[in-house]
Amino acid sequence: MTVIAVFNQKGGVGKTTTTLNLLAGMAKRGQRPFGIDLDPQAHLSRVFGAHPRLADDSVYSFFIRQRPLPDVAQITSSGVIVCPSHLELTKLDTLLGKGVNVVTRLRFGLKQLDAVAGPVVIDTCPLLGVGSLNAIFACDLLLVPVSADYLALQGAQQVERALHALEPVFKRRLPRRYLLTRFDGRRKMSSEVADLMAMAFRREEICATRIAENVSLAESPAQHLDVFRHAPQSRGARDYQALVEELVGAGLIA
Repeated sequence: MTVIAVFNQKGGVGKTTTTLNLLAGMAKRGQRPFGIDLDPQAHLSRVFGAHPRLADDSVYSFFIRQRPLPDVAQITSSGVIVCPSHLELTKLDTLLGKGVNVVTRLRFGLKQLDAVAGPVVIDTCPLLGVGSLNAIFACDLLLVPVSADYLALQGAQQVERALHALEPVFKRRLPRRYLLTRFDGRRKMSSEVADLMAMAFRREEICATRIAENVSLAESPAQHLDVFRHAPQSRGARDYQALVEELVGAGLIA
């Protein structure tokens, strides 16, 4: 079981789009991926049609009631299992604090998922709070989407600094990949951000795949669909298929 967390300390960079289409791309390969929505905005949950009315029917109850993850999981029409989010997740930092036992709760909870053979992908909010820290401590790979703008790059650099600060706790370098999203080769800023990424991060930690600016990617969540179901022949579908294949080829997804 591979655990991938999708995180950047800036919103609007394509975290949920990437989580959604990674999960769907893995399902296309015949796997049964397991998605966890740790963003209180619950955009991923809504796209998959998971709308828990009560917080106790969401991943919130895993953190607060220690309810097993499979108890709140739902099987969606995309073939993806999702643990949905709820607005009450905004209270986790106040209720739980950030002790070691708190930020490793998801890591140990996932170890109980022996029956889950497929990969796990975790969507996060842009704040480095309890939810995002749980995702980082639980993951085998941190995937950092960087939309082709300067503020997104600054957010990714903040992530890199945070990871350096956490490495004494990890006792290793956490595997990570920086993914350029909303790329448009016709725009000067897109090329400049790509060049700055090459200087800011290790070459081997930057994805070769770039996710191009694409109408189908923007439209598909509004239709409650991943891009493969919404527009399977689109550039967006091809790009996310290439990303899945790149991660598989690198041994980061089984």
